[in-house]
Amino acid sequence: MIGLKRRAERRREQQDHRVVHLVAARCLDYPREELVASLPTLLSALAEQGDSPGARELQPLVEHLGSRPLEDLQRAYVDTFDLSRKHALYLSYWTDGDTRRRGEVLGRFKTAYRRSGFLVDTHGELPDYLPMVLEFAACADAAAGAELLQDYRASLELLRIALLEKESPYAAATVAVCATLPGPSPVDRAAVMEMVGMSGPHPTETVGLDPYDPRLLPLQPVSSAGAVGVTS
Repeated sequence: MIGLKRRAERRREQQDHRVVHLVAARCLDYPREELVASLPTLLSALAEQGDSPGARELQPLVEHLGSRPLEDLQRAYVDTFDLSRKHALYLSYWTDGDTRRRGEVLGRFKTAYRRSGFLVDTHGELPDYLPMVLEFAACADAAAGAELLQDYRASLELLRIALLEKESPYAAATVAVCATLPGPSPVDRAAVMEMVGMSGPHPTETVGLDPYDPRLLPLQPVSSAGAVGVTS
């Protein structure tokens, strides 16, 4: 009986993580009409998770997004994510910047997507784009997605700290995602650096990586199979 209870708890936890990852992916993508239309559904999904820490963190953000005109949301999003490198949504940017090594790192994300058995449509985004990684974890391969998030935990934590310092509503999404990963979040940047032995998040050597439009494209609506922007 104890074993069955533990397995049931584990299944509930995995489902909670998938919901948190999917809602965070939606909230961190560039806001469009599709997002606004989906907000009641996102709130309902969070409510079903009960007292989940991640769901608790995300609910105020979803409510905030539903309380503002779309034009205001888009303006605030561009100000937060497009006009400041301090809030980069590309996980390997924090660890590798525009360096030669980053191309190899991006290849690792592509390999993880291929190995999952799903075809991931990047919509022209780099494969380490956080909403895409979260969507992959939620809808395609939870284990592989969680591994990518954990391996780039330092990037997530640095983004979390930067958004908290800005007092951005979007900080809630990163706090929620970090809550799905093992162990507590580091309290400051120094603790993040100590945790992973990093010397800094912003290498600057540019080696001709393909350019990308910083105005981010939305992910596709949920399909009948439950995959979002991910097809088998």
